[in-house]
Amino acid sequence: MHDDRSLVEARLERALRQFLRPAQYTDRVPLALSVWHVPGEPVPVDQALQAAYEPFTTGTLWGKPWSTSWFRIEGRVPEEWAGRHVEVVVDPGFTGDGPGFQAEGLLYDASGVPLKGIHPRNRHLTVGAPARGGEAVNLLLEAAANPAVLHGFEPTHLGDVLTAGDGPVYRFAAAELAVLDPDVWRLVLDVEVLSELMHELDAGRPRRHEILRALEDMLDVLDLHDVPGTAPAARGALTEVLSRPAAASAHRISATAHAHIDSAWLWPLRETVRKASRTFANVTALAGDYPELVFACSQAQQYAWVKEHQPHIWERIKKAVEEGNWAPVGSMWVESDANMPGGEALARQIVHGKRFFREEFGVETEEIWLPDSFGYTAAFPQLAKLAGVRWFLTQKLSWNQSNRMPHHTFWWEGIDGTRVFTHFPPVDTYNSQFHGRELAHAERNFAEKGRATRSLVPFGWGDGGGGPTREMLEKARRLRSLEGSPRLEIERPSAFFAAAEEEYGAHAPVWSGELYLELHRATYTTQAKTKQGNRRSEHALREAELWCAAAAVRAPSYTYPYDALDRLWKTVLLHQFHDILPGSSIAWVHREARETYARVLAEVDELTARAVRALGSGAPAVLNASPYERTEVVGDALVTVPGLGSAAVPDTADPADARVRAERSGDTIVLENEWLRVRIDRDGLLTSVRDLARGREVLCGPGNLLQLHPDHPNAWDAWDIDRHYRRTRTDLTDAESVELVESGPLRAVVRVTRAFGSSRIVQDIRLAAAARRLDVVSEVDWRESEKVLKAAFPLDVHAERSAAEIQFGHVHRPTHANTGWDAARFEICAHRWLRVAEDGYGVAVLNDSTYGHDVTRCAHEDGLGTTVRLTLLRAPHSPDPETDLGTHRFTYALLPGADVGDAVAEGLALNLPLRVAGAPALAPLVSVDNPAVTVESVKLAEDRSGDVVVRLYESRGGRARCELTAGFPVARTEVTDLLERPLHETAGPFTLRPFQILTLRLRLRPA
Repeated sequence: MHDDRSLVEARLERALRQFLRPAQYTDRVPLALSVWHVPGEPVPVDQALQAAYEPFTTGTLWGKPWSTSWFRIEGRVPEEWAGRHVEVVVDPGFTGDGPGFQAEGLLYDASGVPLKGIHPRNRHLTVGAPARGGEAVNLLLEAAANPAVLHGFEPTHLGDVLTAGDGPVYRFAAAELAVLDPDVWRLVLDVEVLSELMHELDAGRPRRHEILRALEDMLDVLDLHDVPGTAPAARGALTEVLSRPAAASAHRISATAHAHIDSAWLWPLRETVRKASRTFANVTALAGDYPELVFACSQAQQYAWVKEHQPHIWERIKKAVEEGNWAPVGSMWVESDANMPGGEALARQIVHGKRFFREEFGVETEEIWLPDSFGYTAAFPQLAKLAGVRWFLTQKLSWNQSNRMPHHTFWWEGIDGTRVFTHFPPVDTYNSQFHGRELAHAERNFAEKGRATRSLVPFGWGDGGGGPTREMLEKARRLRSLEGSPRLEIERPSAFFAAAEEEYGAHAPVWSGELYLELHRATYTTQAKTKQGNRRSEHALREAELWCAAAAVRAPSYTYPYDALDRLWKTVLLHQFHDILPGSSIAWVHREARETYARVLAEVDELTARAVRALGSGAPAVLNASPYERTEVVGDALVTVPGLGSAAVPDTADPADARVRAERSGDTIVLENEWLRVRIDRDGLLTSVRDLARGREVLCGPGNLLQLHPDHPNAWDAWDIDRHYRRTRTDLTDAESVELVESGPLRAVVRVTRAFGSSRIVQDIRLAAAARRLDVVSEVDWRESEKVLKAAFPLDVHAERSAAEIQFGHVHRPTHANTGWDAARFEICAHRWLRVAEDGYGVAVLNDSTYGHDVTRCAHEDGLGTTVRLTLLRAPHSPDPETDLGTHRFTYALLPGADVGDAVAEGLALNLPLRVAGAPALAPLVSVDNPAVTVESVKLAEDRSGDVVVRLYESRGGRARCELTAGFPVARTEVTDLLERPLHETAGPFTLRPFQILTLRLRLRPA
């Protein structure tokens, strides 16, 4: 029997490959082609309509990398084809089956109206079904010569238009009119659905053999030399086996059409504008033939691009939303990275996303939709709930290297205790094709069997776009209720979530804390300048909004720059997309990102300067955008500045006890202020950092030890840092020079210069008067290849766990590797600080642009310490062969004797430098009377009412009661949701639970 079955399957496979699939199109006639090669960047269709075209023949090479060519496609349907299903079939040179990673095109009619996208799995445009005969065909094809960049992980210069070369990359294969035989086409789909199901059924299942014999009977009926003539009878042989309904106990699949479109990855941002247009045109066209279609689409930014660049497609999207074929989802501006965006930035992702969908479509989105981001912060549940979001979806956790997530449907609990109903599809893909293998896997894999009955399957070509196809919709019709397969219903994600929550919500398990992805850990480090641009832009916008709000309420002639701030925020949010901020895109993307961040920072700085000027002139004053009072050296003075306010530069000399002393004794340099005594040896290493206030040594080994590791991940170059990197390391102990370049009285600086490999690093170790932290200011000329650079601080602290800042709080992670879950966290993400502590004493390591860290136990002669390392730079070769090469400037710092509050305040101080300007001393715009409560942002309300919005949170992990004081007249104060919609009035004071976020709207009292 086994041999007989194998013979039937082999017979079927050959019939499909050699006879059935080729017979789907019968008659064909070529269409005439002419071409205009765009000399530079893509142009609108209006310009293409006016261009001069030259004759072109199929089989001709075209398209240098990243170029665009417009093809005129002309012809006429033969009269004798009247009554038949006629299509234009286009192949500009596809090199594989996967859409989005090669040549792509968008077809327009003769007047310039976009019709549909063209990709390897969607090459057709219907002319008539049936055709009248004699119809004229006059089309334009906007063809993009996007090169296939990612071949394994080989370095390539195709990833930037500046280095990709000029040779053509595609050969135009075909532009034809063809007759589609619907019976043959449907027979192919019948056979695919049944044969795929058959292969997933156990050999002992009668249903498997029933399908096999039905397919064998079909082959007996089918004449392979007259497939069109015998296809109806062949389909009839399968009718009965296709009509058997699914069992009542079958798993229920809610299927939602989808097209994950990376906003940049192996293509630049400008190409994503066109990818979205192609995909969205396809979907809106498909809805006309399949009214059951529901397409779930996230990323408000992509909608905004289509609205701006393709108004015809935009109108079709609005119609599809109204008619129920299109479901805006996701609630975010882009599908951002979910680890590194700052707290306010992650809030703005949701604010701008939800606002767009509400204003453009009248839709209140109810889910976070992040299928492909690289792990998820434990701050998300609270942010989601504060924005009116009920549900969360991801798929990426199925990529875990070591540990399988125990749930697919569960309550996810954030650091503040908020829970959000969460699902990650057991189909383990967000690009399902409805293959029998995928559906069987979803049913077998579903962790909640016996308690819950349903899961979600996003189907459609994705990553590079493409979306659902008519073949997928046809398969869905056959799979709706088919014995041996899960039940399948196309429906909105909200319908799935509501049904799943009703069925299982009361009994669903709880996952507490971050959703850590056990993969792609190097995304915390790769493309350091992109990450630095993000960090600095976030803080610059925070500062700009504060001083602009201050000017708006204190200077009647000042106009708050709503539009500019909105545009700048959206630019920063776009660049937080999960292949830009993580550093996993091609060179072109990161080159443009560096240029964009420079423009953003320059414009934000000008907005801030303009606001400060509006506040009034005066002697030099120091402005503090942090919510905490701070005393720092500014120029030649020591200045104390209130949080969110300013202070004049004092005229009096600084007291003697607030000075720094520096001396060299032999090979040792000693720096000392009232808080710290630091010893630096002949190699420029920290041999001692003594906390004078607590009378204890901080280090248990050489501090600020730079360590170099080979970095050869097994698979994903830019994405991964694999555990085996630790097995080999070089300690960079040799110094070219160690110089005392500044010796007080307000600053002491030791400059250490090292050369290693082809690289060079200059570090200034700085201790300032009154400072509790020791700063290390670094400039690195980085020229390494496939190396990773770390900075190590062995700390004399016996820490069971580390605390790392995340958005609106912090998370604890074990420093040991007792379990597989612990061991998998060998590289972790932290924002401005990471702290380790034993009972009664802690040390924090701060940074101004670094996210990657590792924390391990370290034994020493006096006990057990903890080593904290910052991951500074990498040098992978794919997809950008010159990742991170060049000059980098960044600062990190050691903060001895730090509790969490100290880490929060000093982390903010490091990332929000004091600003000196000619301005009056200003009382804080707002202040709170409890240091455990941190003001995250101060701005004017988005509705342009002039109200002031303050977002604050409990930052230490305990209960906090506080009173907010405004430095301007307030009529009343309202607690709002994240989108500034009032929830209730309050007179204060406020009591916050651990890590609670509170958004307050301060209504101004009329003058």
